This record gives sequence, C-alpha cells and structure tokens, in this order.
Amino acid sequence: MKDAQKPDHVSLTSLINRLRDGSYVIPDFQREFEWNPGDILALMRSIFLDYYIGSLLLWKGKTENFTALACEPIYGHDVGNGNQSTIVLDGQQRLTAMYYTFCAPDVRLPNRANRYLYFIHVDRFMDESYDTAFYYDWTRRGLNLLKNEEAQFKGHIFPLAVVGEGGWALPNWAQKYERYWQQKAIDAREEGDIAKAESAQHHADNADTFGKYLEEITVEYQVAFIELDQDIEIDKVCDIFTQINSRGRRLDIFDLMNALLKPKGLQLKHMWRKVESQLDFVETDRMNVYILQIMSILRQNYCSPKYLYYLLPEQERTVRGSDGSLKKEILVPDTTDFEQRWEQAVKALEEAIELLRSPQEFGAISSKYLPYISILPVFAALQAYSRQLPPNQRLDTKRKIRHWYWASVFTNRYSGSVESTSASDFIAVKNWFKNNDAKPDMIAEFRLRFRELDLNRETKRGTSIYNGIFNLLVLREARDWITGNAPRPDDLDDHHIVPKSWGKKVGLSNRIDTILNRTPLTSETNREVIRDTLPNSYLPKLIDASSEDTVRAILESHFISPAAFDILLRQPFEKEDFEAFIAERQRTLKEAIEDLLIKERLDLVPKLRELDAKIENVELGLRQTIVKDLKNDVSQLPSHIHQSVKQRLLAATKKNPELDEDYYQQLSGMLEYCDLRELQATLTNKTIWSIFQERFRNKEMVDRRFEQLCELRNGIRHSRTVSEVAQKEGEAAIVWFEQILGM
Repeated sequence: MKDAQKPDHVSLTSLINRLRDGSYVIPDFQREFEWNPGDILALMRSIFLDYYIGSLLLWKGKTENFTALACEPIYGHDVGNGNQSTIVLDGQQRLTAMYYTFCAPDVRLPNRANRYLYFIHVDRFMDESYDTAFYYDWTRRGLNLLKNEEAQFKGHIFPLAVVGEGGWALPNWAQKYERYWQQKAIDAREEGDIAKAESAQHHADNADTFGKYLEEITVEYQVAFIELDQDIEIDKVCDIFTQINSRGRRLDIFDLMNALLKPKGLQLKHMWRKVESQLDFVETDRMNVYILQIMSILRQNYCSPKYLYYLLPEQERTVRGSDGSLKKEILVPDTTDFEQRWEQAVKALEEAIELLRSPQEFGAISSKYLPYISILPVFAALQAYSRQLPPNQRLDTKRKIRHWYWASVFTNRYSGSVESTSASDFIAVKNWFKNNDAKPDMIAEFRLRFRELDLNRETKRGTSIYNGIFNLLVLREARDWITGNAPRPDDLDDHHIVPKSWGKKVGLSNRIDTILNRTPLTSETNREVIRDTLPNSYLPKLIDASSEDTVRAILESHFISPAAFDILLRQPFEKEDFEAFIAERQRTLKEAIEDLLIKERLDLVPKLRELDAKIENVELGLRQTIVKDLKNDVSQLPSHIHQSVKQRLLAATKKNPELDEDYYQQLSGMLEYCDLRELQATLTNKTIWSIFQERFRNKEMVDRRFEQLCELRNGIRHSRTVSEVAQKEGEAAIVWFEQILGM
C-alpha cells in the first residue's frame, strides 16, 4: 500500500552522512529552527549517553513534492547541491541541531550574533560528571580550539565537529589523543617523575576508552524514524503532520517519585496537596517537580531526573573521589531527612516567589509577567544558599544573584534545557560568591549581547525579554498618568501608548504591540486618558491639567525620554513618527538596562544612583585628560601601574579572546583597567606631575579630592552605608573635578 508507514532506524553515522550530503529538506510550513544553545547541548548529552531522543517522521520526496512544499535545506547547509531526497515532517529541530553541531557550518546560531561550537570535556565524561562534561563556546577561543589539536589533547577537549568530518577523522583523532598522553607518560618516566607519569598514563587509558566509546556510539546508536511513501497525497501528509503536533502527554518524574516513595511510608502527593495553595501564584503544573529540583540542587548541585532519584531515602549513589577511586554514598538517610528537605525547599520556593513578585525587588507583579517559570528552582536554591552564609556576605551574594538573574532574562537563557543550565549556573554563581574574579561567562555574554537586542520584535507578552522590560518599568516605579502615584500591583496592566486601533488603520499589524509601545498603566488611565486617541491629542490635555514639566517627568519614569515625548506630540502623527518614537524608546531602554543592570545601580536610591553616574563620568573625564596630556604615550604610565594593568589584561584576554589587543596596548586602552586610585597615582607621580600641574595646580588638593571621591564611590559600589558627611564631601569632589575637567 502506498499509504503504509515504514518504521525503521538509522545509525548516528549514517544519519550524519545524510545530513552532510543535504538529503534532508524542510517544508515551508515548518517553523524556523529556533532551539537555543542549551537545547542543542541537551540533545548532544542524550545522544552520547545513549538515551532515546524520539522518532522522526519523514516523507520520501520527489520533485513535485519538493516544489509544492517550497522545501529548503536544513539551516546552515549549502543551497543547491542537488542531493535532496527526504522531506522532514517531524524532527526538524533535532536534525538541524545535529547538523549544526556535528558539521559545524560557519554560520551564526539563529537569534545569536555568533557561531556556536560544541565540545565534550573528556576527563569529566570519563568521571561520569555528565552534567558538566558537555559545553559550547561562542567566542574566538572556541574557534581557535577547533583548529588546534594539541590544545584539544592537552585540555581533554573533544570537538563534536570531528564526528561530522566522516571517514577516518574520528578514529584518527582518538588515536592521536591517546598517543599524545602516551608520549607524555614516557617523557615523565625518563625525567623520573613517577606521579606525573602515572597521571599521563591515566589520561592515555582514558583516551583509549573514550575513543572506543565514540566509535561504538556513532555506529550503534540508532535513531528511529517512520518514512511515508513518496506517492502519498500532500493533503494526507499535512493531516498527519497536524495530528502528531496536537497530542501527547508528558511523563512526569513526580509521579515516578511518588510511586517509589510509597513503600518507604511517604505519600508525596499528599505532601504536595498540603502546600499547593501556598505556591499558587505561578500557573504551572511543574511546581511539585520544582520542589524536588530545589531539594536536589541544594543537596548535590544537579536536578535532572537521574539526580532526583538519589533523593530517595537510603538510596546509594556512586561517586568518584579525587584519586579516581569509586565509593558509595547516601544523600538522604531516612524519611525524616527527606521531609525536612522538602519543607526547606517549599519555604525557599515561597520566599523566591515573594521576591520575584515584589514591585521593589524584581517587578513580576503578576505571574503573567514572570520572565521564566523554569528559572524558579535555581533562583530559589541560590537564595536559600545565600541565607546560610555569614551575615556580612549576604548583601554581596544578593547583588550577584540579581545580576545573574537579569543576565539570564535578557539572554533567553532559560528558554530550554533548563535542568543542565540550572546545575551549571548554581555551581558557577556559588563559585562567584566565594571569588569575585570567578564571574560566570554568561555575565560577560550579557554585557556583549544586550546592545544587540531588537526590542521591536518583542510583541508577545510572556517572552522573557518582553516581561523583563515590563518588570524594569515596574521597578522604575513608572507613575500613573492621572494621579502621578505608583499604581497598585493589583490594578496594573500593560497598555498601548500609541493606540492599537490606529496601528491597524495604518497597516502596522502586530508591530503596534511591541513592548516599545507598551507601558504599565492603570485601567482608569487607559480608559479615561488614552482610549483610542493619539498621544498628540491626549498629552496636551494632561499638560493643561497640570504642567508640561510634570507630565514630562511622569513619562520619563516610563523610559519615555524628552526626545520621545516631543515625537509623540507631532502634528500630524504618522507611521514614520511611530517608527521614530519606538527607535528612541529602544535607545532609552537599552541605556537603562546598562545603567540599572550591567552597572548594577538598580539597588541604589535615586540620589546615589545619580551620584554613581556622575562619578563614572568624572572617571571617564580623568582618563581622557591623562591620554590627551600624555599624548597617548603608554611609556609615561608609572611602571608599577603599567605592570599591574598588564597582568589584568592578560587575565582578561584569557577569559575573552575577542578583546582587541592592539587597542589595549595603547594608553587609552590600558587606562580602562585602572581604578580611581591608580588614576590618582598617575596624575600625582613626581616624574610626570609637571605635565598636569597647570591644570590641577595643587597636588595636596588633588589627593584630598580623590580621597573624598573614592570614599563616596566605594560606599556606593560595595553597598555600604554612605554617611551624610561622606555624601556631601563626595558631591563637592565631583563638582571640583567637573570644573577642572571642563565637564
């Protein structure tokens, strides 16, 4: 029968060969490839741990079908190789992720500015630390590593792109990796370093085992698929596609844990029912699982289903010691301990929800404005862990959690593969608590990527960035347009600034719904002020009722700048004016993200926030003055400062290979890595003081003003109480420097 389904399977090697050859194509009615880096990573982990990844639905293609469905190559594949043979009906995301990882095309990942490469830490994989064994890299460091086999062998890094090269590439890599460490073992024995030789031999043995495992998994791992006959009618194919995408029930780890705990005398479902009403702020059917995940993260860092199993009372877990030996341990000794950990996790979740919904803390005043529900377990676990630290450390840890949280929101970090992301983030942020220099890489990613955000595209409430912007507006205490007061959380919604009805008339479609045209307003303001009228109609009425300065100040609390305000008043207000308005508001919001989140001024009261910005401007002015007066001559920089900066630059380059080394060899670049005290030491250095003397005149006054400025700056930046005297003296120092620098 031509309609018959043909269940079959294909090995990973054969599947990759077909992907590389361009056999698979995607019909136009499929959605775009949209997996994020973490989703791809989770798939790789599943494949290499020999987990089932679901079946594919394929359709054997022919020319008229390729044309009728406007088929295109898999994302990243070269167009026009003529090898297309199979249409992908279900499984596009998985197949595209495999192609992107194994064949490593030189294209950026969708919705990302960079190309992403995927690797395995061989040593961690062999130690069965699977949650941290797989990683991706989007920097120049990853590109350099891909080209440098010796660096791969030395660092025990296997590029998954090797799998996609085909032929003998994979066994050759494994053999060379083993030979590298065999030679290291030989060299160490000749040097008489027995410990080093044994370590190198251990790596060589691991390389051999890993190579055999790679060969086995790529040949024997099977992906199931069903292939429809090429002569089946298109309408039937579309009907099948619709059916498979409209049903299916998720298997829940909570139900499994409940069944496993019953023989031990614990009724997990009953425990959940007792606390369910306490956690009903968030609308999700995963909240009971989140409690288990918090328990797991706090006990063992990880929270995937495999690790939840080890929460069972008296359940043994095998762990590898630092010496390589294996031992057994029990994480939860009895049911009493399990119940205590459950109660601790419930409390952590309650407190986390209260923080997130607070209009003063995170601004998710309603569950519909929570950027991520899936971030709750790790957020709650970090907050709970922070509360266990000594009191003098908690303020700094709260600041770091806040920074991590907002970085996650604006990089879409928790849109997929949340279990492995939660584990890696919990470990990374804990390390950051202990060591200020151990700032997680995702913080740097946030700093680089926030400028690339296209807020125009954020038109749908519920996405992390849309909700994140709304949360910032709440935190900014965006004031009501009628009363001038901060609205109550229970009477607040996001409404259009330029009416939706007007947008439809001029053909803006869903562009009118962008977060750039929305802001938190009360229903009364929306009903009584805006209605369906344009801003050039309702704003003059508000001005007549109070004053222009008052109205401008209120709208500035909504990140509507004076320039944006003027655009809204244009007569007539046309489509081009709308585009100008949202462009200006996007600029203002990005500046706010940088000021409040990246420069971490969100926790400061408005006055200190303003002073912190002024101190930053003074610091920038000092750098520019030093560069100008020293004619950008780096040799003039005092030697001890020069040496300190070089060390910092070396460390920064290792963390971020994309830094422009040529720029940072110049004085202007080096001064970016100097603190205020080093700028002071440069200005007052006896060798070069004469260059600055005409401008600053009195060295003692310079030292005094720096003392005042630094005391205020340190109080603000390190979250210490700033006394009234310190604030006044700091303000005087700011004014003095502004006058000297001509600011």
